[in-house]
Amino acid sequence: MPSYNDAMRKTNSTDRAAQRRKLQQAAPPRRGARAPRPRQETPYHHGALRDALLEAAERVLERDGLAGLTLRAVAREAGVSHAAPTHHFGDLTGLLSELAAVGFRRFNAAMVAAAAAGTTPAAKAMARARAYVAYAEANPGMYGLMFRTERLDYSRPSLHEAAEASFAGLAGAIGASRHEQISDHALTLEQAAAIARAWSLVHGFTMLLLDGRLADMLERSPAGTTADMLLDAMLKVTITRGQDA
Repeated sequence: MPSYNDAMRKTNSTDRAAQRRKLQQAAPPRRGARAPRPRQETPYHHGALRDALLEAAERVLERDGLAGLTLRAVAREAGVSHAAPTHHFGDLTGLLSELAAVGFRRFNAAMVAAAAAGTTPAAKAMARARAYVAYAEANPGMYGLMFRTERLDYSRPSLHEAAEASFAGLAGAIGASRHEQISDHALTLEQAAAIARAWSLVHGFTMLLLDGRLADMLERSPAGTTADMLLDAMLKVTITRGQDA
């Protein structure tokens, strides 16, 4: 049976071990010891980081809308420091403008590809219009941003060039349907009216579609009528009148 002294020695030994553990926890790390690693941010090369930020911004835009698209939200989405977007784009306007430029380039490419399959000016014009609406349906956030002029800086070369290319494509399509060359820098009143009429039709249709304002009209139409069918019917009337003018 253990004696009183044995019990006291065991208790003192336990107390000393506990004290050593406390001292070790409180003591600074030994020289050469590894410090805990900080949270690692996603590593990117300079050019890749810019692209990654734009991709993150597009995801935030389509998921949370323009109101949720902030520099901090983009940084979190990309897994980088909060200073990274500012370093690459200056401010939120700069980021939005560069993102809109990306949208315009894709938008333009979709319409050019669609028109290339057409065999006549009328077929090309209809294909461009369908591609216009299809892009907006697939990318509603990006499409909305592209036309938020008050949020964008059109003096930035990338956005200016992409937006000008979009207008030039529209002017070229209208010129082909009118069998004339249209300069995208100097328009006659008739040419400007023709471009505005075509753009108003397709853009207006697109906004009504995205806002769900065509649903009631489609329900009142013959059974099976779709938005695409309604668009085609509108385009055929407009293009025929344009060719007769």
